[in-house]
Amino acid sequence: MKIFIWTLTIIAVALIIFNATKLNFEDMLVGESLTAVITIFSALCAIVLLQILRVSKQIETLSKKQK
Repeated sequence: MKIFIWTLTIIAVALIIFNATKLNFEDMLVGESLTAVITIFSALCAIVLLQILRVSKQIETLSKKQK
């Protein structure tokens, strides 16, 4: 599970970097730039959710060790 989480995190970071190159800072909310902004926010949300899952799994492991 750890490898899966880190793989998806790396893919999300790659999507952020790729879409950052597509941004038009003159007009952020039009055309291809809007799609890039939406994808960047989606990838950031995915990273946050994956890190929450990672911490949750760590807590679960620690609670099993204490029993």
